[in-house]
Amino acid sequence: MLCPGQEIQLRRVAATGIPQVGPLNGHVRDSIRMNKLTARPETAAETVDDRPMKPAMFRGFRRRCPRCGKGKIFNGYLKVVDHCPVCDEDLHHHRADDGPAYLTILIVGHIMAPLLLIVFIKFRPEPLVLAGFFMVGTVALSLYFLPRLKGLVVAIQWSRRMGGFGETVGLRPPS
Repeated sequence: MLCPGQEIQLRRVAATGIPQVGPLNGHVRDSIRMNKLTARPETAAETVDDRPMKPAMFRGFRRRCPRCGKGKIFNGYLKVVDHCPVCDEDLHHHRADDGPAYLTILIVGHIMAPLLLIVFIKFRPEPLVLAGFFMVGTVALSLYFLPRLKGLVVAIQWSRRMGGFGETVGLRPPS
């Protein structure tokens, strides 16, 4: 332990990229792995990524369980099941709230706005025809993306142990 008057310097080791903490006099006391976001030492649970984000996001977008990828995550259109029917992972902890709706609006808007401009400039359809086609297209894309983006948000929350997803007591490993 360093005395209260000593300053601590964080420096990276060029060969390993592992941050080390030590006093300014150059003597390295401890070699510990540091969390990049909080600049605090990582715990054992944080160093082992047993819930990788990319596969979980892919599974969530496919509306499958972020843990096993086999069980359905929804009971109906947007109702998240309480637990996965295959691996028994608790999913009732999710707090997706308005995030999927905002992401859906963002994505559909970025798809439809340029298409609307291109179709209007190239073909000059009647305003009611243009509005009719693009309203149907906007609703169809929104209905397609909304459950997928909700699954993606739930999967991100599960992967990063947000909310109550950090508790892993009594779960068996996925098969």
